[in-house]
Amino acid sequence: QVQLVESGGGLVQAGGSLRLSCAASGRTFSMYAMGWFRQAPGKEREFVAAISGSGDSTYYANSVKGRFTVSRDNAKSTAYLQMDSLEPEDTAVYYCAASRRYPLSYYAQGSYGYWGQGTQVTVSS
Repeated sequence: QVQLVESGGGLVQAGGSLRLSCAASGRTFSMYAMGWFRQAPGKEREFVAAISGSGDSTYYANSVKGRFTVSRDNAKSTAYLQMDSLEPEDTAVYYCAASRRYPLSYYAQGSYGYWGQGTQVTVSS
């Protein structure tokens, strides 16, 4: 079992930056792949980024590639999503998720068994 708590959301102007954090409970954080997803009003939840348990492999949606960076600090049991060059289209509730499934489809929501409560990101134009 792992519990996830996101933080770092807020209101930012277009072109600005935010860093989201996802703090996990438990002592086996490095065994979990971590994913970030988002859900905009009236839209389905979509994949944003993911990182393997070791941090060696990262994955991004095309819409955020080059602007967002996913990382993790296993010693702190925390995953991060650095978001730069934010656009109004990035406005959404952002969720982190964890999975120990192997093999893992990093892009699929169904691969993740544990989810945080979400944090709101609003980008104004």
